[in-house]
Amino acid sequence: MIEELRAKARELLESETVECVIGYEVGPTGRVRPVFVYEPDDVDRLVFNTRCDHNLVTYLNRRNKPRKRGEEVPTTGILVKPCDARSLQVLLNENQVQRDKVTVIGVACPGMQNADGTPEARCLRCNQRVPLLYDALFGEPPEVSDIADTYADVEEIEALPREDRLAYWLSELDRCIRCYACRQACPGCFCDVCESERDDSLWIGITDAIPEKAFFHITRAFHLAGRCGECNACEMVCPMGIPLSLLNRKIVKEVEQTMGGYHAGLSEEPTPLVTRLTGEEDIDEIH
Repeated sequence: MIEELRAKARELLESETVECVIGYEVGPTGRVRPVFVYEPDDVDRLVFNTRCDHNLVTYLNRRNKPRKRGEEVPTTGILVKPCDARSLQVLLNENQVQRDKVTVIGVACPGMQNADGTPEARCLRCNQRVPLLYDALFGEPPEVSDIADTYADVEEIEALPREDRLAYWLSELDRCIRCYACRQACPGCFCDVCESERDDSLWIGITDAIPEKAFFHITRAFHLAGRCGECNACEMVCPMGIPLSLLNRKIVKEVEQTMGGYHAGLSEEPTPLVTRLTGEEDIDEIH
């Protein structure tokens, strides 16, 4: 599968169908990391294994505009797993990515693993092994039984008394150092100017006091309501180990239960938390 994937990347670059292929490589320390391949002779750097857990779609946010005035938007090939494809579909639904500028290289996902070889928690809840969106697909998907997400982790926190829930989250968020790694890793955070870094913001300060830190994370979670592809990129890059995916999953659960089972990125239907223009005069509220 690796050789077929590399051959496809070479074909795309040699034909100038894409300017760059975004994938994974093994770094000098042996860890898997993102790689940007611009030359056909460099495609041998590409790998795919159970440690390729980065969501590469976030890099499309940096490649969705011309580099210079008058130039075209650069063309890109990108490797996506099923959860990554959900993030890409969200960006397409919101007109943040031009479909004809992206060649989607789908990979069947065996499930990602932690450094100790145990399955990542997100993969234990996932029954998708093939991206719903791709131009070319590589790998054989493993068989997985039907998995129903019971939100057991969310319900464990929900069962606590209100005061204990507040204490739990204040304790977790107090460890935040406002590095914004979670925001940078998230494909859904694509604002040119982030409200949390404006020194003249009316809503949030730029200090690292607990009210500001809590406000930042809660605001970001609500910003992702109906848009989160559940890739867990935010939590994986957090240097303080804050359970950010738990906060996101609480919102995912509420959206699913109140919006007719909606899950972000599983269709071309945008989040039901917004309205959209469906005709020249009519505004249709999805829900």
